[in-house]
This record gives sequence, structure tokens and C-alpha cells, in this order.
Amino acid sequence: MLYINCPHCGLRSQNEFAYGGDATVKRPELNKEISDQEWDNFVYLRKSPRGKHLELWHHISGCRQWIKVERDTSTHEIFKTYTANEAIE
Repeated sequence: MLYINCPHCGLRSQNEFAYGGDATVKRPELNKEISDQEWDNFVYLRKSPRGKHLELWHHISGCRQWIKVERDTSTHEIFKTYTANEAIE
């Protein structure tokens, strides 16, 4: 089992969270015309990286906040957690 250090609530079991996907994917700009292919790529194309990766998690059984988690996808080691709007170096 994973334990995730929520920046708002502290250390919690992964059972309190829902995985939200890749935190590095950028949504297209609002009010900007994009092609159907660009929208399709944004919605459906995702990488499945091995190793250190930045992910979104939703603390559904706690503070209900979205957070970013830096985690190794092959070992499940969690390196650091961030608030959803926190800038990451």
C-alpha cells in the first residue's frame, strides 16, 4: 500500500485518493481555435512513462483537494507532493 503525504492533511493511505492522470499534460488555451486532431491528441494520447513521473491525485476521502505527486512508476516510491497550483522546479 502507498502512503501519500497530502500537503493539506498530512500522511494518508492511498485508499483516500483517486488517481487523476499525468500532471505534465497541458490543456489547450481557452478561446483558441485548435484542430480536431490537436483536441484528440490532448484527450486520448498519453505516455506511460517508466520511472520518476509527476501525477495528479484527488484526495476524495479527505480535504477533497487535487495534489501533484512525484512518484516512480516502477517502484511506487513517492519523492515529494505539491499543492495543485504549486510551481515545480
